[in-house]
Amino acid sequence: MRRPSGQAHPATLKERPAGLRIALATLGSKSLQDTYAPNSVCFGCGPKNPKGLRIKSIPAGESLVASWSPQPHHAAFSNFANGGIVSVLLDCHCNWTAAYTLMNTRGLDHLPGTVTAEFTVRFLRPTPMNKVWKFEAKPKRVDGDKVQVEGKVEVDGLLTATMTGLFVAVKEGHPAYHRWQ
Repeated sequence: MRRPSGQAHPATLKERPAGLRIALATLGSKSLQDTYAPNSVCFGCGPKNPKGLRIKSIPAGESLVASWSPQPHHAAFSNFANGGIVSVLLDCHCNWTAAYTLMNTRGLDHLPGTVTAEFTVRFLRPTPMNKVWKFEAKPKRVDGDKVQVEGKVEVDGLLTATMTGLFVAVKEGHPAYHRWQ
């Protein structure tokens, strides 16, 4: 459902380069996942998945940010994380960035169902297990139903991995169309 023309999302809109607009959230500290998809069972971000990773993405200026702490079973070797866990968290966090960007640029009152079309993760150094991980993701380009997003994870101020991804809003009939409900 679209809001009437001229009516903004209940957040303040800020102009970005190349005409991209993204909301500056008024959610406080409540995550997008808890706000828009409290019943999601996604392994990476679903609040209702008791064995999932449950990343919590929060709007902050032109980005989405998240903090996350790994558990011992997320290790690959020694005191360093499995790259698959890093990838899943970046994928989910960047997908939320895409969905939230489309919601705001289209003036919707709900998140469109989005899926990952492609992503590339670059591992710059091992990601330590005994520290809090900081995620940040930003939309870089919107083209119709597609959003290009860049994300990163830092630990103690050191960049450990980056991601570029392409995310697509799906049409009715696709299994992920109602994924946030």
